[in-house]
Amino acid sequence: MDSDRQQQTNLGQPSPSYVPGIAPANWIWGKNGLRAGWRLLIYFLIVLVLSAVSTVVAASFGWPNAHNPSALALFMQDLVGFAVIFGAALFMSRIERRAVGDYGLPRKGMFGDKFWLGFLFGLLEISLLMGLIGAFGGYSFGTLVLQGTGIVRWGAFHLLLFLFVGLFEEFLFRGYAQFTLGGGIGFWPAAILLSVGFGAIHLSNSGEGPVGAASVALVGLFFCFSLRRTGNLWYAVGLHASFDWGETFLFSVPNSGEVLQGHLSNSVLQGPHWLTGGSVGPEGSVFCFLTMGLQFLMVALLFPAKKKTPLESLSGASQVLPD
Repeated sequence: MDSDRQQQTNLGQPSPSYVPGIAPANWIWGKNGLRAGWRLLIYFLIVLVLSAVSTVVAASFGWPNAHNPSALALFMQDLVGFAVIFGAALFMSRIERRAVGDYGLPRKGMFGDKFWLGFLFGLLEISLLMGLIGAFGGYSFGTLVLQGTGIVRWGAFHLLLFLFVGLFEEFLFRGYAQFTLGGGIGFWPAAILLSVGFGAIHLSNSGEGPVGAASVALVGLFFCFSLRRTGNLWYAVGLHASFDWGETFLFSVPNSGEVLQGHLSNSVLQGPHWLTGGSVGPEGSVFCFLTMGLQFLMVALLFPAKKKTPLESLSGASQVLPD
C-alpha cells in the first residue's frame, strides 16, 4: 500500500519491563514493536509451512507440479502460490491488528479503475515494444496456430493464468515483504533489495540471461514506483498480467525465457540479441529499457506525488518510523 498511509504495527509490543536501548532486548524490539526482520521471518516460516502442506495435498490429488512444463502446471503453481502468500499475510494481519488490504491489495480497489488502467498500459507497452523490434526486422507474426474457438479458449486461459502470475509475483515481492521491510529500512532501500531479488529469481527460468534479469529488476523498481504513487498494487497487477498475456499469447514470443503452449501464432524473432533479446525474449531487448522509461513517465504524470504533511517534512519520514 502507499507507505505514506502506513500505520504503526501492534505486533509484539514490548512488555512494561522493557527499557529501550538496553541489550539484549533492543535487537528484538524497535519503536514499533517487534522488528521488521523478525516479522518477515515469521511470515516466511508460515509461507514455508503452507507451501509444504499444499505440496503434499497437490501430490495426493496428482495435480501438475513444477516439474511439468505445461501451461496448466504454471497456472496451478501460481494459483496455489498466491493463496499461500496471501494466506500467510492474512495470518500476520491478525497478529499485527491491521487490515490485510494494508499490504497492497485492498478489497475496495479490486479490479477497479487502477487495475484496468494498468491493464491498458501493459498492452500498449508490449505492442510498442514488439512494434519497435519488428520495425528493425527482428520480429514477424508468422501464421496462425490456433483457429476459431481455440483462439478464444486459449486466449481466455492465458488471461486467467497471467492474472494469477501478476497477483503472485506482485504480492510476493511488493506486498507484505515490501510493507514490512520498508518499515524497517525505508521504502526505497527495501524496493531495491526486493527488485534485485525479483530479477535474480528469473535467472532460474530456462533461456533467461543477465540482461533479461536486469530488465526484470528494473520492472520491479517500476512496480514499486507505481505502488508508491497509486497507493496499492492493483495498477501493477493489471499491467503485469496484460504485458505477459500480450507477450506470451498475442505476440507468441518467449516470456523471460519461457515459451508456453497455446500461443496464437508461429512467430519468429530474428536478428541480434540486443534487438530481440535472444532466448530471453523481448524483455532482453534494448528497447525494453526504453518502454519501461516511458512507463515511469506515465505513472509520474497520471499519479502526481502527494505533498508531505508538516510532520513528515520535519521527520524526513514518509512511512512508518524505521526500527
